[in-house]
This record gives sequence, structure tokens and C-alpha cells, in this order.
Amino acid sequence: MQRVLITGGAGFIGSTLADRLLADGVQVAILDDFRTGRREFVVDALDRGADLFEGDVLDRDLLAAAIRGCDAVMHLQANADVRRGLEHPQRDLEQNTIATSNVLEAMRTEGARVIGFSSTGSVYGEPAVFPTPEDAPFPEQTSLYGASKLAGEGLIAAYCHGFGFLGLVFRFVSLLGERYTHGHVIDFYRSLKRDPSRLRVLGDGRQEKSYLYVQDCVEAMLSASGHHAGGDGFHVYNLGTDETIVVDDSVATIAERLGLAPEVEHTGGARGWAGDSPLIHLDTARIRGLGWAPTLSIREAIHRTLDWLEAHPEIALEEVPA
Repeated sequence: MQRVLITGGAGFIGSTLADRLLADGVQVAILDDFRTGRREFVVDALDRGADLFEGDVLDRDLLAAAIRGCDAVMHLQANADVRRGLEHPQRDLEQNTIATSNVLEAMRTEGARVIGFSSTGSVYGEPAVFPTPEDAPFPEQTSLYGASKLAGEGLIAAYCHGFGFLGLVFRFVSLLGERYTHGHVIDFYRSLKRDPSRLRVLGDGRQEKSYLYVQDCVEAMLSASGHHAGGDGFHVYNLGTDETIVVDDSVATIAERLGLAPEVEHTGGARGWAGDSPLIHLDTARIRGLGWAPTLSIREAIHRTLDWLEAHPEIALEEVPA
């Protein structure tokens, strides 16, 4: 990869990837509308020569201009608000599935043939096998987010077969680390800053998930990209750790790091919200077969996340009333 477009390049994962590619000598273009991405995350990248295209991936003319001259696209832009998906049913379709179709068609017309795609472990719904491998049969989809991502994967596979693309699909668990702005750790952090004495937890506290440090995620994506460089076809990789953590233990880790002992209230039920999977644990043997392995445990990644939030109150506390 000599020049790469990162859609959602001002976001948590995208900006981290941009910094890493620039450090490796790759030219970078960033496309972001800054609805959830943050300008402060790309200041260094722009200072180091990255090009910024500001706008939505649904803007086909802007997308074509951003892809022009690129060898590859790392398509990370998405609506990732799984919890509130049912409140805006069209949003996942538009921002995830249609956006991916737009990216692929712009790539075809502009001559780019390599796409990396941020998918999700949520595409497995509630599988029968744990840890869940990439070739597990898909059950019914349980969230609009997962369904929209699976549709995006299908489009990428079709372009790989029809137009000779190289498609690398990365099914993430939830990520943690520096520049983290969305998810349970920041939700709990903000709640505890408002009221250190108590914490309300959606569900029964026994939901069990795997998490991955963002730098480890970026390293895995680049490992797969390097392995398949010059090739074609459709390749799927689970990205996660071999360990899991239940919500109550995550709460305990957060409280301990902050020096608090809140009273925890559970709302009851095995799910925090409609579409929430009680257990996400992915089999990562395929990506590990390329020589990759995570460097941080889940507990260490939570600590890194909290330390970053503490150092950036302008982000961590921006939704907390004064």
C-alpha cells in the first residue's frame, strides 16, 4: 500500500491507523464528516502530510475525489450505535450498507482494488459455538447494526469475485485504548464522575465479552494486509483476545482504578438492550496464524483507556453536566 484512504479517519480506530501508516511511510487520505470523529485526533496526521476530505461517504463525488490515486481503502466509517439502532432503523442501512456500496463502486471507477473493512463480531448473532470461528454458520441476526455489516461483507465478497478485488474483512470485538469515545467504559466513567457512590448497569451484569486494545487491532489489520499484499480474493479475520470479561468484573476494574467503591444496581435480564449479545468470544486462530498476538490483556486495556480519559477531561466529561 503506497497511498491509502481511511474512511472515518478522524475516529478512534481510523485516526490511530492513520498515525501508524504515516509512521510506516504510507501516504494517507482521510475522509470524515466529524459527526463522531474529532479534529484533535488528526492534527498530527495532517501536520505530517495526510490529506483531509471533509464530508459524508454518501457524497459520491467527494468519495471519488478522495479515492482517486489511492491503492487501497480502509473503510472504517460506520454508524456504531448498536444500542439505539431500533430508534433510527434507516441509519444502519444508509451509513453502513449503502455507504459500503458507494465505497466499492468508487473504488471500481477510480482503479483501487484493495479494501479493508471494519465488520463486527455482532454478525454472529448468538452462535452455538464459542470461541466462534470465522466459518461458523450464521444464526438469525439480532441487531440492525450486525445485519448491515453482514450485508456490507456480502457486497465486498461480490466485488472480489466479480472485479478481482482483494477484500479483507475484520470482525472486531469491542476496542479499548487511547482516543476511545464510545462504549461501556466511558459510559461507566461518566456515570461515576457524576455520582461516585452508585452505578446503574444495564442487564444482569453477567454479559460476557472480549475486548481488544486499539493498537493491537491496528497491528492485526496491517499483518493481514501485508500477508495478502499483491493478491486478491475475499478473506475474513476475527480480531479479539482469547480472554473475556463479564460486565460486573469490568465495573470492578474501573472502580478500582478510579479508587471508588460504588453501589451497583442492575436493571435485570441477560441483555443490556435489544440486540445485545450475552456472550461474544471470537476464535482468533486465523489471525494468530500470521504471527500476530495481542500485547495487552483486557484489564490492561481498560487501565490504558481510563488513564487516557483522565488525561483528557474535555472529551471524557463533555456530556457530564457541570
